Amino acid sequence: MAVRLGHTIKAALLQVHSIAGLVLALVLAVIALTGAVMSFEDEIVDHLNAGIMHVAPREMPALMPDELVARLKAGQDVGQVSAVMLSSDPAAAVRVRFARDEQGARPNSLYVDPYDARVLGAPRGEEFFATVRRLHRWLLVPGDAKGWGRQITGVAALGLIVMLISGLVLRWPRRASSVKMWLRPNLGLSGRGLHRSLHAVIGTWVLPVYLVMTLTGLWYSFDWYKDCVVWLLTRPEVSAAKMQPKMPAKAPRASARSEPAQPIGFDPAWTTFRREEGGRFARALLTLPPGPGTVIRIRSWAKDSKLDTTRDEFRIDAVTGQLTSAERYADKTFGEKIIANVLDIHRGAVLGWPGKLAFMIAAALMPLFSVTGILLYLSRRRLRRPAQPPLGRLVPGE
Repeated sequence: MAVRLGHTIKAALLQVHSIAGLVLALVLAVIALTGAVMSFEDEIVDHLNAGIMHVAPREMPALMPDELVARLKAGQDVGQVSAVMLSSDPAAAVRVRFARDEQGARPNSLYVDPYDARVLGAPRGEEFFATVRRLHRWLLVPGDAKGWGRQITGVAALGLIVMLISGLVLRWPRRASSVKMWLRPNLGLSGRGLHRSLHAVIGTWVLPVYLVMTLTGLWYSFDWYKDCVVWLLTRPEVSAAKMQPKMPAKAPRASARSEPAQPIGFDPAWTTFRREEGGRFARALLTLPPGPGTVIRIRSWAKDSKLDTTRDEFRIDAVTGQLTSAERYADKTFGEKIIANVLDIHRGAVLGWPGKLAFMIAAALMPLFSVTGILLYLSRRRLRRPAQPPLGRLVPGE
């Protein structure tokens, strides 16, 4: 009875595993391959643009960000500046980023000489990786993060979790002595046997990596998932603040509508930030508010920071220069650091370049499971077909 029940459960799991794989094969392959392409994006972009990312240090002080932006606009027909990346390294160029235009497109950023605002060039590879990132996160569905692509990739991640769990149960060895065979593909087979061996054994190898990828990838797809993770890993006051619904912006008064909003600059916030941080930072990204507010967000990376996500974050009023909040990475709890490092965990960067390489290889193998899974499904369908009766039985008397 127990054996029959076990067979029934495994048959049901096989159906679930197969259906989920058939439905999501193409989507998962696209998401995985684009993720593999982005694994070493930073290293590739830095190599492609090594000639425009650095300048010769000079005795004169670097320009303040507002003057640099003003000189840039005076010499170039550029769009509205949205952010600048500044560095404590006197040989580092300033990276200027621009806001989206009326069509929703974002112009390429520019590297600028920090001493005279001379344009050094636009970074190569930026547009390519931006497109790959949109394909990875939102499948190029219109609306980007606000469109349906975000939910589709989230459903695909949930489906992959179902396949990982069901595949593990289906593969679980009956005897402890069979574990070695369980983890070693049999390359001497051919046809269906080889497909099954590759699909099952290599799938077992990459299962932990895929599980990490999906559990962290869901953070970017569903707000309910993010809220649950925040509640689980952060302090009560932090989780309560982050789960607080955003209040809709109040409509401006009639008298204020007729007056154009005064543009704000970077200088007061930059001065306050340097007074707070001194020489501890290596890079700082100053981002203007997207709406009518006056608070500038500054993300800074310490000189000993090895990960992009190990950063401090400050919010400073651009008019008064008053520091409104400071969130330092060193002050976070263990759970809050996990949340801060979600992206680097997702791509394996927390393990250094070997982790990124392992995650890249695992992601690049996803099409193998799509192809072998489809082949196995088709072979099972052929085996289930009843044998065709001999032609003689169809023609009586012959």
